[in-house]
Amino acid sequence: MSSPSHAAGHASARPTPPPDRIRVVVATDCGSTTTKAILIQQQPDGSYRQTHRGEAPTTVEEPFADVTIGVSNSVTELQELSGRRLVDDDGCIIRRTSPDDPNGCDIYISTSSAGGGLQMMVAGVVKQMTAESAKRAALGAGAIVMDTIAANDQRKPHEQIQRIRELRPDMVLISGGTDGGDSKKVVELAELIAPAKPRPRFGSEYRLPIIFAGNKEAAPAVRRVFDGPGFDLAVVDNLRPVLERENLGPAREKIHDVFLEHVMAHAPGYDKLIAWTDAPIMPTPGAVGDILQEIARQRGINAVGVDIGGATTDVFSVFDHAGSPVFNRTVSANLGMSYSISNVCAEAGMANVLRWVHLDMDERELRNRVKNKMIRPTTIPQTREALVFEQAVAREALRLAYVQHKDFATTLKGVQQQRTVGDAFSQQEAGRTIVDNMKLDLLVASGGVLSHAPRMEQTAAMLVDSFEPEGFTELAKDSIFMMPHLGVLASVHSKAAMEVFERDCLILLGTSIAAKGTGKLGKACFSYSISGGGLSERGTMAYGEVKLLRLAAGQTARAEITPERGFDVGAGPGKPISREVRGGTVGLVLDARGRPLSLPEDPQQRRATIARWVKALELYPD
Repeated sequence: MSSPSHAAGHASARPTPPPDRIRVVVATDCGSTTTKAILIQQQPDGSYRQTHRGEAPTTVEEPFADVTIGVSNSVTELQELSGRRLVDDDGCIIRRTSPDDPNGCDIYISTSSAGGGLQMMVAGVVKQMTAESAKRAALGAGAIVMDTIAANDQRKPHEQIQRIRELRPDMVLISGGTDGGDSKKVVELAELIAPAKPRPRFGSEYRLPIIFAGNKEAAPAVRRVFDGPGFDLAVVDNLRPVLERENLGPAREKIHDVFLEHVMAHAPGYDKLIAWTDAPIMPTPGAVGDILQEIARQRGINAVGVDIGGATTDVFSVFDHAGSPVFNRTVSANLGMSYSISNVCAEAGMANVLRWVHLDMDERELRNRVKNKMIRPTTIPQTREALVFEQAVAREALRLAYVQHKDFATTLKGVQQQRTVGDAFSQQEAGRTIVDNMKLDLLVASGGVLSHAPRMEQTAAMLVDSFEPEGFTELAKDSIFMMPHLGVLASVHSKAAMEVFERDCLILLGTSIAAKGTGKLGKACFSYSISGGGLSERGTMAYGEVKLLRLAAGQTARAEITPERGFDVGAGPGKPISREVRGGTVGLVLDARGRPLSLPEDPQQRRATIARWVKALELYPD
């Protein structure tokens, strides 16, 4: 996997000051519609806090066609709120001249997803092996993967060429073959792509960057293939040097370099923005992945982050596998809450959406509501019914996105394993998911429907219902989508990034304690004893029940859980476990609904069940 700090050390327009001289940080994230700025300042006690935030419309499109105008406007808002002069008369960001200077900042950093973000095409010889590794590298670097071309993807060569011609990628990543292995197939792949002449987004003047990360012995032949005009080939280490190992770091770093040097340089105003920044500009999702990896590394935990948007849903995960953390990111392109809401309802089925609803709703009216949301994506629910329905759709969008993520985040496929008779019954086969909900320690939510839910209990319930965490899992949300800013900051000052992440970015909702297993409704599932933080509770949870115990933010308690036979809360089936748990704005969610979570078939029973859960979790109080 790549290092979270891979951006460090790359060429940037300005020298980055040493961490001990960084006291005032301005960070922006240039999104498709909004540019968000935050101000981070060192406090008298030496800690770092996010102190102010501002935002302004992104100005990458006509009539402005200069991203720095939006940046200046958002930083001007910071200036007005903080009383600290940050923008000069020319709209440039001011740097401090001395430690006592009351104006300016020490560093300015930025991420960007404006203009559609980074769009890539990837190619590999075998779809399930090198092509999948290439896709993992591109997604991990923060790209949108437009298509994956493979020699065995069931398409005929002319169909593949047609597809390559239709795409307008910012760059292409090609992989294939292990080092020293057969080089014929990967050269054939290059020979398929080069004559198809994929046209870049930025017009005919643009030389399309091609990154080759395949069999190193095939590199000279691949160079000859892309020797013509219109291409700019870079060769990096093979991302699958041997079948048993992925080496995605060099490919990801090269993608970031190319993004900065070629893609950004062609976007309106970015040449100016690059000159302003003290660290390389990163694609927004790449920066989010970096901060998640950083927190997983520093705390030694497994973490999942989700960002649900209007059109797409991103899922990030860091899970320990064979002693080292493995990072994965997936983009579910058609799962979102406005432009893609109709697709969520189609893919999940209206029956699956409505199973989360405890109120009487007319299905015909709901279908109209879905269409209205597509026409007017920025509308927000005006009634309780509309809110309940929207959150039901969100549960299904998140559930489907997580299923896709688990299917993608697997051990390496195509690896031959020596198996003995004793292994014949084990589940250690190649290609199994490394996402394990029982080992998940932290689940972080971001995106409008989760971040802006009227009640934090609703955010927690959406997370638990769709991700189905098992055992002990902390639930949190990104307060104002600050993770991209902190991802870049981690590359230059990881201490400041982590402090702001813990104190200002994350709002801890609480801890979910859930039993894995299935049983009979009403029968005992687990008994509990919770003490500390003002709580002194003990009792037994019946299968099918869920309970909320208030444990405030900053408080901890000792939870002793004894599951019944057949249920597991982390120590194994039927085995008791004792752990310290952290509270939050919601508290502790004791979940005896079983895993996998299932709902009664009968509509009346199901509605009554959901109504009980809604009441127990205080989701929609009158």
